[in-house]
Amino acid sequence: MATTVNNAFSTFMKDIIRLDSNRNDLAKKSKNNLVTEIEKFPNDGKFLEYYTDYMSIDYGSFSRKTKIRPLDDIDLMIVLHAQGNWREPIENGYRIRVRPEASKQIALCNNGTDVLNSIKVINKFKDYLSNIHSYKKADIKRNQEAVTLELNSYEWVYDIVPCFITASDNFGKTFFLIPDGKGNWKATDPRIDKNRTTSINGKQQISVLDTIRIMKYWTKRRTAATMDSYFLECLILQHYDSTAVNSSTYIDVELPNLFAYIYHQIHQSLQDPKGFQGDLNKLTLSERNSIQERAKLDYNRSVQARDFERNGKQNESIEKWREIFGSEFPNYTL
Repeated sequence: MATTVNNAFSTFMKDIIRLDSNRNDLAKKSKNNLVTEIEKFPNDGKFLEYYTDYMSIDYGSFSRKTKIRPLDDIDLMIVLHAQGNWREPIENGYRIRVRPEASKQIALCNNGTDVLNSIKVINKFKDYLSNIHSYKKADIKRNQEAVTLELNSYEWVYDIVPCFITASDNFGKTFFLIPDGKGNWKATDPRIDKNRTTSINGKQQISVLDTIRIMKYWTKRRTAATMDSYFLECLILQHYDSTAVNSSTYIDVELPNLFAYIYHQIHQSLQDPKGFQGDLNKLTLSERNSIQERAKLDYNRSVQARDFERNGKQNESIEKWREIFGSEFPNYTL
């Protein structure tokens, strides 16, 4: 219940969209404990060696602070020691070749070759995760790019991705190779996403993180075709990275601009800011049209809501925002 639009959005963000702060803190602690448990995998001469400079890398929306409720998954990359292996470019990714002396990796190569099979590496993780305290269940993700671990203690699952960090290039840059779901490897670097999100958030008066969160809620309502979460994040970050955008401090003021931006950009390509994935816009023509129509409808509603508020009609404004965000958006009350 809310007496003003500002109250309504404040309540909506706090109680419906942002992660509960206590669960968020517990999740961070549990993730750190999990890494410690993984470090204790039995030294039986069979499990792969870790890269000791930093064994784990956080990635995904939880790491970037753009996750919304419910907290259902936490993404974690475990960095393995390359032991002198090297990469070969192939179509859409890389092949990793292993030196003969790296016996633990050789055991996970394609039969009769020195080519490291990423699915075998994932299966090795799955086999050893039963040693984790409070283990409940571990499965290979459907895309075969990670292991999904459930623990007895928490409502969220962990997506665990084994990876290698590359050697520095001539510019001192490195990136990561992660499973591609087909036995080979693909490139990524979550550090780029995290740093970019932090940088763009710091440029604007509005919390760009909150704009991403509320727009994720908007697309998850399924009143139109649903956008991929990462694609939507990058779309909003592109908007706020523009020097032409000078944001306000109020999220309801920003929303008409965001709906308009989606309307104009949804049919355009959006290149991966990391430089690895190419065009992030994988939507079909019908999906793009669906999203565009919904963005147009909700742009008009948001403009009406802003007009109501400017004219002191808090009740009418809140009801118009409820048309956009649904019944979980607070009601007006005196």
